[in-house]
Amino acid sequence: MGLISIQLPHSLHRKAGEAAQSDGISIDQFIATAVAEKLSVFMTLDYLRNRADRSSDHAFKQALSEIPDTEPAEYDRL
Repeated sequence: MGLISIQLPHSLHRKAGEAAQSDGISIDQFIATAVAEKLSVFMTLDYLRNRADRSSDHAFKQALSEIPDTEPAEYDRL
């Protein structure tokens, strides 16, 4: 496990501590979870960009052509 020493503004440190306490976890666990959530956002964006780079208009139109042309169910209508 790695060790990181950071300085937080007092207000941010206090709020993080309060959030961790209300969740029943340590502030270290809270911050680790926050970092993991932020990384998942970046990783998702990278994944979607890579998928978009591999796509084509032809493949998109082909996929759309395979969807049956039917009316939506009553509960799904606008």
